[in-house]
Amino acid sequence: MAGTKDFDLYRPAEEHDELRKVVRQLAEAKIAPFATEVDEQARFPQEALDALVASDLHAVHVPEEFGGAGADALATVIVIEEVARVCASSSLIPAVNKLGSLPVILSGSAELKKRYLAPLAKGDAMFSYCLSEPDAGSDAAGMKTKAVRDGDHWILNGVKRWITNAGVSEYYTVMAVTDPEKRSKGISAFVVEKSDEGVSFGAPEKKLGIKGSPTREVYLDNVRIPADRMIGEEGTGFATAMKTLDHTRVTIAAQALGIAQGALDYAKGYVQERKQFGKPISDFQGIQFMLADMAMKLEAARQLTYAAAAKSERVD
Repeated sequence: MAGTKDFDLYRPAEEHDELRKVVRQLAEAKIAPFATEVDEQARFPQEALDALVASDLHAVHVPEEFGGAGADALATVIVIEEVARVCASSSLIPAVNKLGSLPVILSGSAELKKRYLAPLAKGDAMFSYCLSEPDAGSDAAGMKTKAVRDGDHWILNGVKRWITNAGVSEYYTVMAVTDPEKRSKGISAFVVEKSDEGVSFGAPEKKLGIKGSPTREVYLDNVRIPADRMIGEEGTGFATAMKTLDHTRVTIAAQALGIAQGALDYAKGYVQERKQFGKPISDFQGIQFMLADMAMKLEAARQLTYAAAAKSERVD
């Protein structure tokens, strides 16, 4: 199976057809067969991760200088869309790898980028994003997780909630308060590793959907990390977090787009199999109107998503 290294990811939208073809073939052959089992058992889609890593599709956004494919936002959206078309849970592998690692790309030091982006690009590790807390969801600036300086280290204490792929990812971008008096300007960003002493995880949340992607709390109990794991300057973490969301919210639109396309494709197959009055219900004009309306709305959503992806490349 060809991967992203066989395709130029810096092309206009109309020239991304080959990438879509590559991802769709992989998704249908390697991911779709396990989608039902993943959902029913609420287990992590390891088969999808293995297939995506083998074809360099697990973190296509990582710059080439760190061993990644160097994909732009539109190419990343197409990858997520095509994976979500067959398995919503699996699409959060490339989506959250971007979400978790983008703060390092945007604000991290050269050393931090090399240390954490190279393993991500190779598929040796996944990245998660830790912003929300039990009492700080929409009001993220109201977080209570704290980081206290201790010589050449920072000591982190707190709880992060609703963390996608928690427990599976090796690396976590964690936002923590370093100066309580400054509110949002007193928040800093850090890279925390799963193996750091004091890091633990809550039980997987029981969800109505996307059950193969674990959502758990992340507990930080006197987690001591080197000072050089701070992302950017002290007090810039909240700004980095918001800039990250500006770039990555479009990936969730891509996920929804892929789920919708998968539903439409399934519906088109069903109406050709289901028969009433001696003929497939696809022959009935009322059904045709419904499918046409679905396809129209889906294409409108696709154009909006792609336009947003292109604009996100220009976010400062």
